[in-house]
Order: sequence, then structure tokens, then C-alpha cells
Amino acid sequence: MALWPRTRRGYTTGALALTAALALSACGSSTETGTTGASSSAPATAAGGVTLVSPGKLTTCTNLPYPPFQSKDASGKVVGFDVDMIDLAAKKLGVTQDIVDIDFDSIKGGAALSAAKCDVAAAGMTITEDRKQHLDFSNPYFDEVLGLVTKKGAGVPTLEDAKAKNLSVGVQAGTTSLTLAKQKGIEAKEFKDSGKLLLALQSGQVDMVIQDLPVVVEWMKKPNVSSAYELSGQVPTHAQYGFAVKKGNTALLKVINDSLAEAIKDGTWTKEYQEWMGAAPVTTPTPTS
Repeated sequence: MALWPRTRRGYTTGALALTAALALSACGSSTETGTTGASSSAPATAAGGVTLVSPGKLTTCTNLPYPPFQSKDASGKVVGFDVDMIDLAAKKLGVTQDIVDIDFDSIKGGAALSAAKCDVAAAGMTITEDRKQHLDFSNPYFDEVLGLVTKKGAGVPTLEDAKAKNLSVGVQAGTTSLTLAKQKGIEAKEFKDSGKLLLALQSGQVDMVIQDLPVVVEWMKKPNVSSAYELSGQVPTHAQYGFAVKKGNTALLKVINDSLAEAIKDGTWTKEYQEWMGAAPVTTPTPTS
């Protein structure tokens, strides 16, 4: 059972027990999925004077797969916690959400938003000072805790232990997991997405991987993973996730923040959290966070 502390601004310190054995049912959503990016037509204006890159759509850039925040279900539809949260903003604008799968580097550096490939970025993305130079972030909506995954019985609960044992470590490229590894003096191998990172562990390319805890919990629901691998340790970073818009897009940012605040206040945030994380949160952010 993994303990998930809540330590970010606007949250009360607490812990969340995540049970990997619980089955995760997919939330219903009106979200449309796309793969080719925004329409080439002129920008359109939605409710509240928000300018969108495609008429009638709130276009979201993400990086698949990243369950439980966003991944494809059996029908090929993109679903997840982030998807449902952005759906609330789309509803407020009177449009539907369209999702574009794109490299994470293009998201975190602001290139995708600046090139009008999308209106908002939702990718389980940590708010960092460097990223804030290129993006405007929403209010925080999730704590970041990283999980360490190794073969069962490896006895490596910390990155210090991994370094001492000279273990090879894998991370998802461009993420805070890479930053953490560098801080610990570890030269980690980088992989394009979470799926490739897990395959690297399973194929023996690396001895340990560092990944966001909710993603690890999703991995452990697969018998072929949990039978051979384990969550060997956790690293609370005290960082936060946020949604991002192009710098200066205050109108859209306000809609996203307002929809998040309403979801927290009316219990929608808690309901979706429980649906996607497999357990109810011990605490929730305040509506004004």
C-alpha cells in the first residue's frame, strides 16, 4: 500500500492510500480525440471572449500514454483524470475537448502552445520555475510524488542505494524524474514516454525506473508487472501539477482556474480523483488555491 502525502500550497498535509488491486473504471466523457493538431482555420472566439485555435473545440496537448491522467481505453478514446478536469473547462466555454498527442518536450517548452497546435497543455505536468518562463500555469491541482520501481526483492528503497549498487536507472525524458536523478548524481537513461520506460525495465535495459507514483500504481495493476516488479520506494518532491496555457492567455487561464475551483467546491474533483486513483483523497485543495 502506497502512502501519498499532500504537501503543496493550498493543501492540508495528509496521506492517500492507493490500493493497486482496485480496478479502475473509465469515466464517461464527451471528449473527442485527435491526432493531427488544431484546425488551420482562423482562431474562433468562445464564451467569455476566449480565443481558441479551432472553432468549437478546446484543443489539448498531451503525451500518451500517461495513465491515470490520460491514456487510450479499449475503444481508442483518450480518458483520464486530466481529461475530465479539462472537460469541465470546455463545458464552461460551450465547446468540446479535442486531444492532440505530442512530444512532451514541445509541451513543457511552450513550443506547441506558441505554434497554436493547442489551447491548453494537460499532461500530468509539474509546475517548475523553468517551465514558468515559457508557460502560464493554472492553480495547482495535484501533488507530485515519484515512485521507484525495481525487480521484486532487489532491496533498493532509495536512489542513494541505487547509486551505491551502481544500478542503471531509467526515466521519462524531460521530466522531473530526470532532474531528481541528476541531483543524486545518477546518469539516467531517458525514454520517450511512460510505455517505453516500462518496457525498458521489463527488457532489462535498466535496473530501476523513476516515474510519477500514480503511473506506477497503474502499472502494478497489470499481473505481468506486479508479479515481477515492486514499488521499492517513494520520493515526495513537494512539487505540484498544473495545466498550462500560452503566456499571456489570461482569459483561458481564468476559465480553467474557475472550473477547477467549482469542481473542488462541489465535490466533482473528489469524485473524479477517487474514480481515477482508486481511493478517496484524504484532503482536497481549497477552492481558492
